[in-house]
Amino acid sequence: MSLRSLVRSRRRGLAGAAVAALAAALLPAGAALAAPSCTAEYQIANEWGTGFIANVTLTNTGDPLPNGWELTWSFDDGQRVTNGWNGVYSQSGSNVRVTNPSWDNSLNTNETVSLGFQGTRGATNSVPTDFALNGVACNEQGSSAPVVELTAPADGSAFLAGQPIQLAADASDADGSIDRVEFRADGTVLGSDTTAPYTYNWQNAAVGQYSVTAVAFDDSGESAASLPIAIEVLDGPAVVANPSTLSIRQGDTGTFDVTLASAPSGTVTVDVARTQGSADLSVADGDELTFTATNWDDPQEVTIASADNGGDSASATFTASAPGHDSAVVQAREVIGASVYEAEFLEQYNKIKDPDNGYFREFAGGLVPYHSVETLIVEAPDHGHATTSEAFSYYLWLEAAYGRVTEDWGPFNDAWASMEEYIIPETEDQPTNGAYDPGSPATYAAEYPHPSEYPSLLQPSVPVGDDPLANELSSTYGTDEVYAMHWLLDVDNTYGYGFCGDGSDDAPAFINTFQRGSHESVWETVPHPSCETFEHGGQNGFVDLFTDDASYAEQWRYTNAPDADARAVQVALLAHTWAEEQGQADAVAESVSDAAMMGDYLRYAMYDKYFKEIGDCVGPTQCPAGTGKNSAHYLMSWYFAWGGATNTSAPWAWRIGSSASHQGYQNPLAAYALSEVPELRPESPTGAQDWATSMDRQLEFLQWLQSSEGGIAGGATNSWQGSYSQPPADAANSQFYGMYYDWQPVWNDPPSNRWFGFQVWQMERTAQLYQMTGDERAGAILDRWVPWAIANTEVGTGGDFAVPADMEWSGTPDTWEGTYTGNPDLHVDVVSHGQDVGVAAALAKTLLYYAEASGDAEARTVGEGLLDALLEHTDDLGIATEETRTDYGRFDDEYQPGGDGLYIPPGWTGEMANGDPINSDSTFLSIRSFYEDDPAFPELEAYLNGTGEAPTFTYHRFWAQVEIATAFAAHDELFGDAG
Repeated sequence: MSLRSLVRSRRRGLAGAAVAALAAALLPAGAALAAPSCTAEYQIANEWGTGFIANVTLTNTGDPLPNGWELTWSFDDGQRVTNGWNGVYSQSGSNVRVTNPSWDNSLNTNETVSLGFQGTRGATNSVPTDFALNGVACNEQGSSAPVVELTAPADGSAFLAGQPIQLAADASDADGSIDRVEFRADGTVLGSDTTAPYTYNWQNAAVGQYSVTAVAFDDSGESAASLPIAIEVLDGPAVVANPSTLSIRQGDTGTFDVTLASAPSGTVTVDVARTQGSADLSVADGDELTFTATNWDDPQEVTIASADNGGDSASATFTASAPGHDSAVVQAREVIGASVYEAEFLEQYNKIKDPDNGYFREFAGGLVPYHSVETLIVEAPDHGHATTSEAFSYYLWLEAAYGRVTEDWGPFNDAWASMEEYIIPETEDQPTNGAYDPGSPATYAAEYPHPSEYPSLLQPSVPVGDDPLANELSSTYGTDEVYAMHWLLDVDNTYGYGFCGDGSDDAPAFINTFQRGSHESVWETVPHPSCETFEHGGQNGFVDLFTDDASYAEQWRYTNAPDADARAVQVALLAHTWAEEQGQADAVAESVSDAAMMGDYLRYAMYDKYFKEIGDCVGPTQCPAGTGKNSAHYLMSWYFAWGGATNTSAPWAWRIGSSASHQGYQNPLAAYALSEVPELRPESPTGAQDWATSMDRQLEFLQWLQSSEGGIAGGATNSWQGSYSQPPADAANSQFYGMYYDWQPVWNDPPSNRWFGFQVWQMERTAQLYQMTGDERAGAILDRWVPWAIANTEVGTGGDFAVPADMEWSGTPDTWEGTYTGNPDLHVDVVSHGQDVGVAAALAKTLLYYAEASGDAEARTVGEGLLDALLEHTDDLGIATEETRTDYGRFDDEYQPGGDGLYIPPGWTGEMANGDPINSDSTFLSIRSFYEDDPAFPELEAYLNGTGEAPTFTYHRFWAQVEIATAFAAHDELFGDAG
């Protein structure tokens, strides 16, 4: 990551709010009849350059004020209010006056009003202290946090190795004194100062990038952190170029920016020239740039031109060099015959890959994608800078599309290598697989509907079946390890578990969350390390939150999300197909071979959780243990998992499948690749045949679940409620190869098939299968699904669009007898619409693949309309729309018996790695206190406190941005420049 990208990402990701004085007073003698007294809380919600936003929470603690109110204060630093809300604002000199809004002139006793305004500031932005309500002062009450600002060095500064770095801060405390100011780099305390002016001289800083903060502590123990700044320590002076890669349509131009990494002592001339490659690419403008001590970090543009000569695709290396400076290198490549949508793909690709935009973190072994650019985001991952196996599969897809467009397959192979390095556990991560006994895969523990019913007792008396895959895989690949992705990765080690739960700074770190039944939403999880060493949590680490046993052992455990591994195989098929068309199949052969191996292990997703027989499986002891492959349903279940002891001197290991299969996880295209494409057929003796069976079974499954309207219903389970319970009559009477229908398989909060995204994720693959192979079963499913999806989609003008968001289901499908019945008793209603850009792109892609295969003109028109609408929502980072998150009210939910909230068993106590206590009073937020330092937190905090509206954010999810990019690429692949 470049210095400039560090600066930008830190501004987005770490800035905190300054919280100011709390005031209260008793009524002074001789006050008016309607006697006011008040508290006023002033909070700076956001700061930038010369601007800021502040909120004021005013509470009348005196007599009612029925005839209007007036709040006043003064600014000490020349701040000016430019606009405000929930009151009428005026300012004379430094004095600010806010009166009641016209629609509400009363302020009753103990009534609170929330005011807010945007303003301008100077070099400082101190907090007002002289609040008065109707002329009566709101005096100080209680203890307030100090205020601190890091004043040196400047944000974005660079220093040469060995150069001292002078740190300085201003700090004050409205109700006391400053005890000390600590200076920190990446959270590590460098030193402190107890007297103003607060300074520290940082000597011998190692080469690297740092986020620097000052933390002030007052005499009452309160503390506050400054806004962070980003600095870089360099080996030597350097030229910086951004972006480092360019894709230029033949006959067109492209640009990159040049700056210096640090301020020079004099004038520096940077020369930009082609140093390698084709003369078809040349510097058209900006071949000589001049930088000084005043403009060294102002970007200057370089234009690269492509010759319009109709030749083959050309590439070239351009070097920006200056005397005494490290050079910067930019790789440029021509794109021949690019369509309009191909150009949009390249634009979106460059935004995603631009280091400044914050989609990836760069490690020595490659790039790791974040779940989102933004950090405050809670969905399946509970933090934006976590990542998932899903994100890695989309990273592969992005690079495969790039390879098709540019014929450069290096980035695709790099993405596969990064996936292997960081999210597929290596030998040291899964050390005791050799002790695994396929005849006794795992000890049974029931799943339960609610987290409060956990920990679940381990029951060794319940029979489990044989694992028919382990010996075959070990023999084929010469290892007992599992080649599969774990689903969740803490990219920045935000939780602090480090490698194998050792609390180190190692990043990224394997973690896990969901462990306690179908009602455990993300708001009710306890994030824990995948490698349990009892270093954190309680006396048994976190294990005894989930399983009940006589004793506990240190262990490792990983969970696979089969849809992600299947998508990786799907993308490997696309990469192989496109590279072969270019005569470059060898360029991706190694990655494709690895995908075939991944598909071999992915067969664990085809099995009952405890390898019990499939069909009419009721009662954990009555349901018979499976032998051979009669425990395989051949669908893609929700997960499979494996684990074992960390102690290699006393090894043991286990493996399980899953209790349910969801329609959204099915991938018949991957099954086709693993059964029909020679380069992707697994090496094991039965792998290809298993996938041939799976392809047929998955397509039948989708037919069985198709509602009378066309939407695809939830799924099926071989283990009702995860405990082989007796299903209700409607589910028991609706079966698929003996498994029971479940409209919300796997998780119920929220219902797992309510989100329309699962529809398009699945149907996109089915549409690609139809387009690539002409499979009539896939076509028949789409023939019914596409008109339903189009009927519930709106595309207007000027970027106006609406796609389905939430659905409700009723009835059940007919028991599967081998043909689709129309399911007259299974229904779906679309109950809300939205502008989810990832879902819209996936829908567009589905419609385009279907249109090309079927000739359906309406599907193509709607698909193109969605792509064009998305382009109207372009911003600097990609394509995005605003989202209002009312569900964020659950951040501080306290546990309600049998209901929502984070459940911790009574008497269970422990600590997160950062010291956050875990007990029966814990909430989602209390065990994730790092969120309180997030720059987006003030808006959320106001909502949680009841003083603000539900927060609205603009998110750039990695998967969604890649869906958009690959939707543009898909149109180019299918239709080119055709009108």
